[in-house]
Amino acid sequence: MAEQSGAMGGAGGAAKSMDDIMSLCKRRGFIYQASEIYGGINGFWDYGPLGTLLKKNLRDAWWQDVIMTGCRGRKGPGGQAVRVLPLDTCIIQNPKVWEASGHVGGFNDPMVDCRACKSRFRADHLMVLHMRPASVGKDLYFSGMGTLEDVRAHNAKKLKNLGEEHESFEEYTKINEATRALVPCPDCGKVGELTAPRQFNLMFSTTIGALGDPEKDKAYLRPETAQGIFINFKNVVDTVRVKLPFGIGGSGKSFRNEITPRNFTFRSREFEQMEMEFFCHP
Repeated sequence: MAEQSGAMGGAGGAAKSMDDIMSLCKRRGFIYQASEIYGGINGFWDYGPLGTLLKKNLRDAWWQDVIMTGCRGRKGPGGQAVRVLPLDTCIIQNPKVWEASGHVGGFNDPMVDCRACKSRFRADHLMVLHMRPASVGKDLYFSGMGTLEDVRAHNAKKLKNLGEEHESFEEYTKINEATRALVPCPDCGKVGELTAPRQFNLMFSTTIGALGDPEKDKAYLRPETAQGIFINFKNVVDTVRVKLPFGIGGSGKSFRNEITPRNFTFRSREFEQMEMEFFCHP
């Protein structure tokens, strides 16, 4: 901590960059880039000795406070004690589960690619700044991810002598096709190389069986743990004979095929969830 606080103090108390935080976590044995010796893989992280212990402590504290003692002393209708029950469900379920939940048809994000540099962006996070400075006398377009301040910072050199005024600032998804042809790529800066937005399903797909057919035997890695709880509701009621209201909780790995994983572990493709669903009468 002395190393971290000293560096932050030297920067005038400003927040350290994400790269500095990632470096610190690696040096201290908390988190490593997955497959790092082979170049890594974006959106996946391995937890080191201290990181593994930290995860276990957090999971154990959650399990004790939410599952084991979360409703201790609470009384439901008729004076019955309110319970929270544990459950451990599979990462891969029948694909019909995800069709029924709406994940197959609606668990999507809009995606846009750059034909020139092959970069990929979340279309609803890609922002376009439109200006018509009097000193230039023509329309200018700038792009970037995030807020207006983020886009201005990303294009600081190009905007240096253009002032602070702007004509419009909106999502890439909300501008027309003709305007998209004038927008530069945030990474390489080439104009007219960004594709139209298209939907991208966030679930990882796999096949089941030794000779799995890509379509007939298609399955998915779960994007959340909740569906495993919902589909086992009747099993829990029938076997444990619990009455409403009650909760069911569990923890485990989930997977989301993020378009642009970023911000360290905040946008990961493989992550662990701790989740509790509470059931009560309408």
